[in-house]
Amino acid sequence: MISPIEINRVDYITEYRLRLYFSDGKVQDVDFKNFINHSTNPQIAKYKNLDLFKSFQLTYGDLEWNDFDLCFPIADLYENNIDKSTQHHRAA
Repeated sequence: MISPIEINRVDYITEYRLRLYFSDGKVQDVDFKNFINHSTNPQIAKYKNLDLFKSFQLTYGDLEWNDFDLCFPIADLYENNIDKSTQHHRAA
């Protein structure tokens, strides 16, 4: 049986960049800067505040902020496919 991919560890790098360590051994540096800075949604734009951005959590293999106030599909993070046009993110 194939196990689903999860994020095992997240390290803050700089500004809006995070290093993600996946359960299959892949490591991906993801830059959220363009996504956050170009968002017109106030629920996303508030993460321009670096202290708020740095408050990310790893919950059951998912990267999320403020009790899933903001999160991204694992596939997008795995492929480093985060940009302002991502339609699958969630902002409550």
